[in-house]
Amino acid sequence: MGRAGILVLVVGPSGAGKDTLLAGARQALAGDARFIFARREVTRAADPGGEDHIPLTHEQFAASRATYALAWETHGLGYGIAGSIAADLAAGRVVVASVSRTVVAEAAARFAVLVLEITASPEVLAARLAARGREGAADQASRLARRVALPPGITSVRIVNDATVGEGVAAVLAALRDVAGAR
Repeated sequence: MGRAGILVLVVGPSGAGKDTLLAGARQALAGDARFIFARREVTRAADPGGEDHIPLTHEQFAASRATYALAWETHGLGYGIAGSIAADLAAGRVVVASVSRTVVAEAAARFAVLVLEITASPEVLAARLAARGREGAADQASRLARRVALPPGITSVRIVNDATVGEGVAAVLAALRDVAGAR
């Protein structure tokens, strides 16, 4: 891998199944050194069955913010992607990171990026948000109503995750392997 890598920014609404599909892709690609799955640091306690993240306090997040490759705050939480991804990108790897759309432009200004948008139909999103029970009805409605467009000129691949987990993981793997094959 003589070329610089690419940062695959995974975005999509709450309830789209991003964490589930990324966990399946991470497991399928575990032996392939071309792929790195960035583990987010989040100001939220660890949740069995939820996103595999590094929990931290708001104070720890504030103290670490300058060390992150990308950092943002949304829905009262702080999120960070470790600065160490820059070394993986320099080594030519495909780094996969779940992020907010609000940092896509910043990431694209600093790295070669591809946006992998994972979404689902409004009915499926609403059912998944209700089932996870993490937010009240008002917060669920706010998440469903939220729309943030991608910046112009950003290359993206869209996956509608309304089918089985296996089909969704297969679609993510196809997109990631396409990126790696084009390198």
